[in-house]
Amino acid sequence: MDWLQVIALAIVQGLTEFLPISSSAHLILLPVLTGWTDQGLAFDVAVHVGSLAAVIGYFRAEVVRLIRGGAAPLAGRPAGPDGRLAWLIVLATIPVCIVGLAFADPIETYLRTPTVIAWASIVFGIVLWLADRHGPRVREEGSLGWRGALGVGLAQVLALIPGTSRSGITITAGLAIGLDRRAASRFAFLLAIPVIALSGLYQTAQLITASAPVPWGTLLAATALSGLSAWLCIHLFLRFIERVGMTPFVIYRVALGVVLLAVYGG
Repeated sequence: MDWLQVIALAIVQGLTEFLPISSSAHLILLPVLTGWTDQGLAFDVAVHVGSLAAVIGYFRAEVVRLIRGGAAPLAGRPAGPDGRLAWLIVLATIPVCIVGLAFADPIETYLRTPTVIAWASIVFGIVLWLADRHGPRVREEGSLGWRGALGVGLAQVLALIPGTSRSGITITAGLAIGLDRRAASRFAFLLAIPVIALSGLYQTAQLITASAPVPWGTLLAATALSGLSAWLCIHLFLRFIERVGMTPFVIYRVALGVVLLAVYGG
């Protein structure tokens, strides 16, 4: 990999991981459109570590409270609101883990195509717009019950389809059950922590079994760039989402899907 490819892919991963436009789609499409060779599993692990570090760092105070609250019942203390939210995040993570492990090979084999990405981008972009337009947007993430959290978790399973967007579909589900834009986004970002961590562990296990050499300098640079761009993305997204809304992202998704269908056929 040359440095232009490293910089471009790391920044794209960091930005798109938390925007509702699908990071996996962009990481698949960028090498296809540019003619670059596949970046490889080690690079994917590195940029996801960067994104994970960014979201943990940004929500560090909340993460500490969630861990303490979630562990409280194990010590015989009441969980409180933070502990309750922590266990709801665990509940919402279970469906995607089960489905992802069960169908990892078919997804990798059959769904990583420009046509699938195009249709997923369009369809789930429109669903995002509908949820943003018609959702009541009156609740905070602390008001979630187990049914709402499980609903968001089940929606997250759809993110296994490239082009859907993990943050996009979880924000959509949050808006649909009444969370306001900021609350839906915050819950989606907090929910990203276990998902990205588990995905990274899974990819790392695959990497350990591979015999290819590891370019540590390149990977460290990619991790840093991904983390910085992801942190900036989270900060700006949460700052402006109430004013901007989801429409600009919906327009981008639909336009991207239409262009892909025009180039690659539907």
